[in-house]
Amino acid sequence: MVLALLLVAALVGGTVALRRPLPQTSGSIDVPGLSAPVEVVRDGDGIPQLYADTLDDLMLAQGFVHAQERFFEMDLRRHVTAGRLSELFGEQTLETDKFIRTLGWRRVAEQELALVSPETRRALQSYADGVNAYLDLRSPSERAVQYTLLGLSGLRYTPERWTPVDSLAWLKAMAWDLRGNMEDEIARALAAVDHTPEQVAQLFPPYPYDEHQPIVSSGAVVDGIFDPDASPDDARAAAARPAYPRAAVRQLRRLQEGLDALPALVGRGDGLGSNSWVVDGAHSATGAPILANDPHLGVSLPGIWMQMGLHCRQVDDDCPLEVAGFTFSGVPGVIIGHNADIAWGFTNLGPDVTDLYLEQVQEDTWRHGSGWKPLRVRNETIRVRGADDFELRVRMTDHGPLLSDVAQELATVGANAAPLGAPDYAVSLAWTALTPSTTADAVLAMNQASDWGEFRDAASDFAVPAQNLVYADREGHIGYQAPGVVPIRRPWHTGLVPVEGWRPRNDWTDRVVPFEALPQVLDPEEGFIVTANQAVAGPDYPYHLTSDWDQGYRSQRIRDLLAERDVATVADMTALQLDDLNPMAATLVPYLLSAGDLGSAYFRDGQDLLRDWDGRQGSDSAAAAYYNAVWSNLLRLTFHDEMRESQWPDGGDRWFTVVTRLLERPGDAWWDDRTTDDVLETRDDILRQAQRDARDELTRRQSLHPDDWTWGQVHRLDLVEGTLGESGVGLVEELVNRTGYRASGG
Repeated sequence: MVLALLLVAALVGGTVALRRPLPQTSGSIDVPGLSAPVEVVRDGDGIPQLYADTLDDLMLAQGFVHAQERFFEMDLRRHVTAGRLSELFGEQTLETDKFIRTLGWRRVAEQELALVSPETRRALQSYADGVNAYLDLRSPSERAVQYTLLGLSGLRYTPERWTPVDSLAWLKAMAWDLRGNMEDEIARALAAVDHTPEQVAQLFPPYPYDEHQPIVSSGAVVDGIFDPDASPDDARAAAARPAYPRAAVRQLRRLQEGLDALPALVGRGDGLGSNSWVVDGAHSATGAPILANDPHLGVSLPGIWMQMGLHCRQVDDDCPLEVAGFTFSGVPGVIIGHNADIAWGFTNLGPDVTDLYLEQVQEDTWRHGSGWKPLRVRNETIRVRGADDFELRVRMTDHGPLLSDVAQELATVGANAAPLGAPDYAVSLAWTALTPSTTADAVLAMNQASDWGEFRDAASDFAVPAQNLVYADREGHIGYQAPGVVPIRRPWHTGLVPVEGWRPRNDWTDRVVPFEALPQVLDPEEGFIVTANQAVAGPDYPYHLTSDWDQGYRSQRIRDLLAERDVATVADMTALQLDDLNPMAATLVPYLLSAGDLGSAYFRDGQDLLRDWDGRQGSDSAAAAYYNAVWSNLLRLTFHDEMRESQWPDGGDRWFTVVTRLLERPGDAWWDDRTTDDVLETRDDILRQAQRDARDELTRRQSLHPDDWTWGQVHRLDLVEGTLGESGVGLVEELVNRTGYRASGG
């Protein structure tokens, strides 16, 4: 395979092979299916604006233009969502296909096609007709350089026709990417095995409401409706923590290993965030609202978003679109953007819409209450390039599919759970995205909404992934709405940890949080709204949305900067999006500087960079490079000796809160290094060692001289194409990747 790819790289290195798949951007194209001419106008950055006389023509043209620029990406995505990557890439993607087939993303999308409105189905079909018109006009080598590389390496492949289900299935992948707290459930359970409840609570601190304000800071649910002006009601009760059998813990460990092994193109579900804010006209230099949004979806090549405008030449009931913004290639309409009357933005709300259940299984039955119920079973055939087909047997309880069936390392887990003949343990997943919904209706309805009422009506169909929606309109109004399907659990089920599936009291109820009860606000008195994945409402909100909010450092920073301005400009909004202040530095640096003598001038050279540092993380900052190396080593020294590798700190916002609390407890047991039997380390011991190790690390990685260090040398943005970009063949990777950008921020 490597030799073949080297030969391929040599064959396709010429300009002709590279340029052949590029979209035609001038002249005319005769596209079958159009009822009248459609004009595509591209600006200097190549961003297309489409103009048509009918909605059918506009959707068809969008499908055609998406395919012109992104068809390989679209084709790859539908293979992902259908669990069919192995048809293209062989056994190396079989585990991913097994996982996706077990979840059944495409099966759910097929059911959704029957649920969406006739107007949405028509738009999906017109869009698919446009994609297929492009396929009819281009050979595989004219569609993407990846097809040329794969073809010359031996793959015999012709892409199938695009279908409406292909579009709907991608929404499931986005729901998975933004799924909520599933990994946190596993992490809590594993941490509880060898740590006290108090220590586990330290690792998963509650949201700091007294420090970081939620999105909607007032209001309550009254008679089933969220009233922003009402007084808070009582919060729901907390629940007890279950204990886990040893075999069940092994299942959870191996499940996390399986999740970690999934490729990035499937979606990680962690390390992602997003910011949005909207300022009303009274606080805007323009006299009209300004809305800013920067979704932090995963870095990829090509990027997840494609900018585009969709314009009816005459806007009326038959052709209602006058919309521009950011689209998903493969999906009709605009996801984030504005039309002639309103603008809207998304950030991830992150509600708890997944639960893991420990199940007792015996052959093809599972225990529920005092009896045993049959597992629902279906068989799937996965075609594998260069190998025999794989026959997959998917098993499900009433809670959801058994994820523990899909990874090789899980096959024998639970065999030693109990005496011979006793049931094994399995792990199932309950997830709202596995229930068919009408989210596609919401996307197209938002594109056409003209006021707050119509916008909220559209949002009511938005099921998964649940998003924070910020809003502005030409009448001067600004607003916020939380949409999404969020399950209502019984009072003793917190959603924080995996629970025993054999106990009926842990089953989800058949109710969800009513849309009318979800937090919303229109024209708040302070004149702005900020969302950055923080808590949506205060602790007295009566419904459980999640306990695993982002800790609110970004949102509070945005709020603080907006509050400093009497009047905001568009330039101010851009500067705010590029703000690179480290939110933890002001807390940690004083402790680092007062931790005691580091022992030599060599080590003090690094520490001295922090004395006058303003906490900003520009790509050319030596202090930022040193601080982040210290932070990384501090987390390693404090936690690696007491935690499994899969649970090691990633350095994100939760760890800001964890370490902030620990800094106030210099003798806490977490500071002690368990690998040194005869020494009891304290906070300052770890802080000093982290600074020494950081100095050594940057000396090895960059220079002996701190003045030569820069944050951008180690903080890189690498844009890697999701398939051949990781082939291991240098010439091929150089062809499809763009790497080495030095990035500011953190």
